Amino acid sequence: MEEKEISQAVIRRMPRYYRYLGDLMDEGVERISSNDLSSRMHVTASQIRQDLNNFGGFGQQGYGYNVKYLYEEIGKILGLNTTHNVIIIGAGHLGQALANYAKFEKLGFIITALFDVDEKLIGESVRGITIFPIEGLTDYIKNNRVDIAALTMPRSKAPTIVNELAESGVRAIWNFAHVDIELLDQDVVVENVHLSDSLMQLSYNTVKHTKETAKGRTYSRKSNDLPGDSHGFEKNIKLFGK
Repeated sequence: MEEKEISQAVIRRMPRYYRYLGDLMDEGVERISSNDLSSRMHVTASQIRQDLNNFGGFGQQGYGYNVKYLYEEIGKILGLNTTHNVIIIGAGHLGQALANYAKFEKLGFIITALFDVDEKLIGESVRGITIFPIEGLTDYIKNNRVDIAALTMPRSKAPTIVNELAESGVRAIWNFAHVDIELLDQDVVVENVHLSDSLMQLSYNTVKHTKETAKGRTYSRKSNDLPGDSHGFEKNIKLFGK
């Protein structure tokens, strides 16, 4: 039977469900309805049901969702029921920040090595994870299981490294190199991440909010000058009385 194609929009919402369900477990909540989950997540209950129905539903009418069970099932959907060995290529500020983020390990993403061209960094470690010379990348992959490679390097170097990774058998690339990577090799999955995109979206929403707030204040000031206002009405009477 052919597997159902799930839209990327649904997939992007699944980690959010997973986080909220994890919070519910920490609070000791055992069961929750789609309406209650909707109130917490600010997503419609209908949307939640539609998303989860793509994978089988998981809920019972009149009962809701078993929080622990749904959390575990979504974890399986996201591939979090197994470990993934990750290497980071580029041991600068961003690469070291990723290596220092211990929560990745709780999700099953184990960072095993960093690579860089800077000789001053070679042999150093970040949270116990060694930084290796980039020249040893191919040999490392041959001798160690590498499931995901994270790129935190200058964009000019990314295409060459990506081809080397693909040829060495790495099948997943988490790309922060500020250039969209597309490979002809359909066996390699690439997730392009642009941190500045999120910041620009925040900037847009900030500008929009500022404009709307200013517009509301202008409308409020104009309303205070309407004849219905006692002071404004008295002005109009005096004016007309002349």
